[in-house]
Amino acid sequence: MPVDYILTTCPYCGTGCNFFLQVADGRAVGVVPCKTDETSAGSLCIKGYNAHAFVNHSDRLTHPMIREGDQLSKATWEEALQRIASEMKRISDEHGPDAIMVLASAKCTNEENYLIQKVARAAIGTNNVDHCARLCHASTVAGLLQSFGSGAMTNTIPEFENADCILVTGSNTLEAHPLIGTRILKARDKGAKVIVVDPRDTPLSRVATISMRQESGSDVAWINGMINIIISEKLHDEEFIAARTTGFDELREIVKNYTPERVKSLTGIPEDDLVSAAKMYASADKAMIAYAMGITQHSNGTNLVRALANLAMVTGNVGRESTGVNPLRGQCNVQGACDAGALPNLYPGYQSVEDAETRSKFEHAWNRKLSEKKGMALTNAFDKALTGEVKAMLIFGENPMMSDPDIGHVERAISKLEFMAVIDIFPTETVKLADVVLPAACYAEKNGTFTATDRAVRAVRKAVDPPGDARPDWQIACDLGRLLAGDGFDFASPEQVLAEMAAVAPIYGGIDYERIEEEMVRWPCPSKDHPGTKVLHTESFKIGKGVFAPIEHTPPAEETSDEYPLILTTGRNLFQFHTGTMTRRSAKLQREAAGPYVEINTEDARRLGIIDDASVRITSRRGTITLAARVTQWIRPGTIFIPFHYAEAAANRLTNNALDPTAQIPEYKVCAARLEKA
Repeated sequence: MPVDYILTTCPYCGTGCNFFLQVADGRAVGVVPCKTDETSAGSLCIKGYNAHAFVNHSDRLTHPMIREGDQLSKATWEEALQRIASEMKRISDEHGPDAIMVLASAKCTNEENYLIQKVARAAIGTNNVDHCARLCHASTVAGLLQSFGSGAMTNTIPEFENADCILVTGSNTLEAHPLIGTRILKARDKGAKVIVVDPRDTPLSRVATISMRQESGSDVAWINGMINIIISEKLHDEEFIAARTTGFDELREIVKNYTPERVKSLTGIPEDDLVSAAKMYASADKAMIAYAMGITQHSNGTNLVRALANLAMVTGNVGRESTGVNPLRGQCNVQGACDAGALPNLYPGYQSVEDAETRSKFEHAWNRKLSEKKGMALTNAFDKALTGEVKAMLIFGENPMMSDPDIGHVERAISKLEFMAVIDIFPTETVKLADVVLPAACYAEKNGTFTATDRAVRAVRKAVDPPGDARPDWQIACDLGRLLAGDGFDFASPEQVLAEMAAVAPIYGGIDYERIEEEMVRWPCPSKDHPGTKVLHTESFKIGKGVFAPIEHTPPAEETSDEYPLILTTGRNLFQFHTGTMTRRSAKLQREAAGPYVEINTEDARRLGIIDDASVRITSRRGTITLAARVTQWIRPGTIFIPFHYAEAAANRLTNNALDPTAQIPEYKVCAARLEKA
């Protein structure tokens, strides 16, 4: 049987690896790495090697459905689309367009996210559009915009190999971003120093030059402590600070109080380790910072991002190759969804919806009067649903019944909605509660682009047809746009959509399909003759001078007590991804990590009488789940860890929906809990 090889982009983490999908008899049957790909360099992680497995799964949604009583029943596309459009119009007429919340998706392409936010703004008339960046890297966007003027990774993935020092914090890189972790290991083999700061002993921390395990929620303290040491030892870059930053005196005054002794009392990090790490980072010619959700998913996540920006600027490690502040995005297109405007306060290209001149530009481009009011974050939308202010939700490819904090709260909020439509590829926990369900095409069944964590725009190419009557999200968005608005959604291809996005978002101005077929292009790329940008902020920051932020340590929103004596933190493992919708439908991945578990430190397990693989019950102020214990020394005493992939013991039944006041991101990483035998 002949086999075709279709080059495309991985649908999992934000690294943006390219591979070939093997197609036989119209089915995706395998994956082959691309040896010439700059990002993956001919390698893949275990999830990438199995990225074909869910495509043909029998659980795929194949036809529209409309709820009749307690059942979802098969419907035609015309019936389902008309139901959505009529309900959206009714609710908008009765309660105003801001009674509707639209969720875009980090698993949709740039073109699809652009259309989804355009449906919200130009067809429905609301800026209430958001996506899962609100749950993972909203604090990155907010924090780096404030410090640097651009809320994205400052450097590129290949540069990790050539750094002299790499500080990794809040990232289990070898499991969550394995190909980036491999670059870090290669740098270490060349002589680079690797510093890892994490409450868990991760695979990367075990091979690090220095590994420090801090108490969850104490990150500002150790970052300020490192800056204190750097300034005290006169290792700061005075020339860079004077020429390219503002606010240094205020920062210096704040960090004076963060002596190694005080930092130890706040974080548990030994004084000598902190001093060694600070000197190691500051003495390197090229030092990179990499972080992920262990930094961002806190009620002070924006401040944590800004504290890391302080550390980079105080040593002059910004604006050069193999330096910078580098957030590692967790999903294939969470960067692109932000770029495309799937945010309540920003149009495509990070342009403020509250700026009159910007709004006028988009009104002219879309031939619509647009709302002047900043929209609602998805983390606020469920509160507003409970109070009756939000009446309807239109959800593309998101599963808040697994991914959002305090799932019981989410479930109660959804029950209060007058209408909810969900577009997805599988019958997720959220799909099961919908009033209308539309079947979508997955990455292997459509054309488009994803934008990787290092701002590289990568092609997604159709390899097989969608199952049954499923359609690509861009076509669905166009259908809804036409029904709701009449015009402005007559696109014949994703290429046409990207062309419109490039016309209104200057950072994408020079990017088109023809170009990304020939070369790796990273935004900002304002014109067709612009080479794209590998390193941000080389001559100056986007806002002129970088802004130091004097940040004080504050405790997490929820602390331990006699009733809830342990700190629960959540994250990923190597074999599963996000809410498990795709990876748990891969036999090989499911075999390796089949069910839920909680990591508990050996000392805590001994004290509680817990043995390995015993059934235990975890309780927080919001709920209870039961799962298997995994007794280990990989986590500090007093802390437990649960991966959030497993619906049968969903970690987010327990997590706290306390929000960062700036980014509105929840505090997934610190939750007071207790553990007992089941």
